[in-house]
Amino acid sequence: MTSATEAKVYEPVLPNGEASDENLTAVVVRYAPLVKRIAHHLLLRMPASVQIDDLIQSGMIGLLEAAKKYDVSKGASFETYAGIRIRGSMLDEVRKGDWAPRSVHRKSRKVAEAIKAIEARTGKDAKDPDIAKELDIDLNAYYAILQDASGSRLFSFDDIMEGDDSAIELAAGELSGPCDGLQRSTFKAHLAKAIDGLPDREKLVLALYYDEELNLKEIGEVIGVSESRVSQIHSQAAMRLRSRLSDWAR
Repeated sequence: MTSATEAKVYEPVLPNGEASDENLTAVVVRYAPLVKRIAHHLLLRMPASVQIDDLIQSGMIGLLEAAKKYDVSKGASFETYAGIRIRGSMLDEVRKGDWAPRSVHRKSRKVAEAIKAIEARTGKDAKDPDIAKELDIDLNAYYAILQDASGSRLFSFDDIMEGDDSAIELAAGELSGPCDGLQRSTFKAHLAKAIDGLPDREKLVLALYYDEELNLKEIGEVIGVSESRVSQIHSQAAMRLRSRLSDWAR
């Protein structure tokens, strides 16, 4: 039988919608291990500068926000809902710590534009030498751009296009109206199609990274390349997706 204390833990929001201090304390005690587990999992996929304590701290903020906003009538369990909010809070904190100079973002946009121009002109996937030629740089300089981009920030599907008004960020946000829901569903369909159309190696890297949740070193061992090369492939995949989904940012 569930005790009154346990009920408070699993139902962190009071009937009137206001979370009490007692309930919030119970939530923190019960779900602190979840925050730490998510933090350690994400740390394996973060830039070296990210500290575990920072992830845990931001994750705790996400947990408390989840406790205050959780609505049992929506059907999802609190742990599922909290896990999403915790992870989102951690990723938000990492994105705020983006230290890349504007030149890195400018070069990344130019790469995406070059990829789009080549593929529109040829109807084929833009290859590394083609992209470098389009940018009027040598191949080593092109790889340096990819490396700078991969080291400057955490890339994820909602980071493919930059700017507060990008369709990816709209799709990932808290959308309420039926039109917003339709937009998100339509965008996800286009994103899935774009991912499926990536070159095989880029698609494999994304699948191993996001689906199998391997880190870059492990992916390198699987496909037989260095960790830095995996990082470059990952960045190029993000830029290629950005180029193919650029119409959504308009």
